[in-house]
Amino acid sequence: MVNLTRIYTRTGDRGTTRLADNQSVPKTDPRLDAYGTVDEANCAIGAALALADVPPRMAQVLSQLQNELFDVGADLATPLDHAGRTVRIDAACVDRLEAWCDEFSAGLPDLRSFLLPGGTPLSAWLNIARTVVRRAERATWIAAETVPVNDEAIRYLNRVSDLLFIMARQAMLAADQQETLWAPAQERDE
Repeated sequence: MVNLTRIYTRTGDRGTTRLADNQSVPKTDPRLDAYGTVDEANCAIGAALALADVPPRMAQVLSQLQNELFDVGADLATPLDHAGRTVRIDAACVDRLEAWCDEFSAGLPDLRSFLLPGGTPLSAWLNIARTVVRRAERATWIAAETVPVNDEAIRYLNRVSDLLFIMARQAMLAADQQETLWAPAQERDE
């Protein structure tokens, strides 16, 4: 368990930080970008959860996602070759995400076009979280080009963004709001 007795450490003042195995790396290490972006996604989910109109089941799943995103960050911060390393995100986590995608897709209308993000505050925040997760996934792929990373963590991020898109649509349905479809340039009156 983590025990934080003091928040500032001064260890990063010279452009380096430590991974979970205590290895010193520059703050420009792609793993830091990856797990830092995962942290941003977690914050966006937290902003969504701070809204008053989050349905209970959605709040339960989003809270679990927040905990698991910390697990993703821990996986990214711990080199795969570290002795005693345990992988936190595995195929079962990805399978559960797919089951949640199916659960939250129930009752949604078929898509006939891309959707414009927004609509309700909850839908908007879930879409913000979705795009940050997509960026985290890209950052993790970049990190994977230089160091080994947990492949399941990458798959997990991909499915989380799918789930957040579905939840944003479900939030619109729950609020009885109409989704706004993208109108290509040739179809818009300008």
